[in-house]
Amino acid sequence: MVTGKLAGKRREGSVLFDLFNYSLLIILCLAILYPLYYMLIISVSDGHAVIRGDVKWFPIGASLAAYKVILQDPSIVTSYKNTLIYTITGTFINLSATALCAYPLSRNKFYGRTVFTGFIIFTMFFEGGIIPNYIVVDGLGLLNTLWAIVLPPAINVWYMIIMRTFFQQIPGELHESGYMDGANDLQIFWKIVLPLSVPVLATMILFYSVWHWNSFFPALLYLNENAKYPVQIIMRNMVIQGDISQTQSAVAESSAAGANITGMNIKYAVIFITILPILVVYPFIQRYFVKGMMVGSLKG
Repeated sequence: MVTGKLAGKRREGSVLFDLFNYSLLIILCLAILYPLYYMLIISVSDGHAVIRGDVKWFPIGASLAAYKVILQDPSIVTSYKNTLIYTITGTFINLSATALCAYPLSRNKFYGRTVFTGFIIFTMFFEGGIIPNYIVVDGLGLLNTLWAIVLPPAINVWYMIIMRTFFQQIPGELHESGYMDGANDLQIFWKIVLPLSVPVLATMILFYSVWHWNSFFPALLYLNENAKYPVQIIMRNMVIQGDISQTQSAVAESSAAGANITGMNIKYAVIFITILPILVVYPFIQRYFVKGMMVGSLKG
């Protein structure tokens, strides 16, 4: 009887604990998702309703006029293309440089790997700063070019450590079998190590691509032409400085045609299309994300 009562109390406590966890997670999910949903409904709602503050939970007078205005603005379209180029090129360079740095540091037979690892980790805590970095980029002739955006952050030391740790989990017998078959280190890296490292590679792609996609400060620092700006600079100018002068004429034309669009519609529409690619890509690599992070953090 006593054992049955204790088991019943434990089951009751477990149910209450699960109920609390589910409630907390639902609240957190709503707190995270509502801002995204709010941006969406503001971007498609009638401008007058937005100004009056009537849009709370559902769009009012829904239309895609704000998105049509954005697509008609050549500066936004060009900046969006620039962001795609910077993200794809930068992520490729990041992934290549990080993997080529992490692999030799993961091999026990690599002479001096502890010293090299120490030097690399040192740069994670200490760096020259903005002005020395700018002088280096300027001295190399990279200012106002694509390479000023993608080369300085070629390797993130923390991500390299995660990838190095993942490579260390690969059994050494696979390397030995490769050597017995006549393969060299590059062939083993390309044909054995990389195919087994899909989880950590997908994780690094997510981390690096999100960083490049959201980054605006390097472009603000190293680029001098508006035609080379990423979309984050346009969004920054709209959100922080309230600058929608580049789209004012298109807004006026749309308003004359009967579409009620305000600066708020434009701002939220730009923000939403800026984060949309990340929201679309993430579900496809999410299944690798947890595995890559957990396996890559088992040991240092």
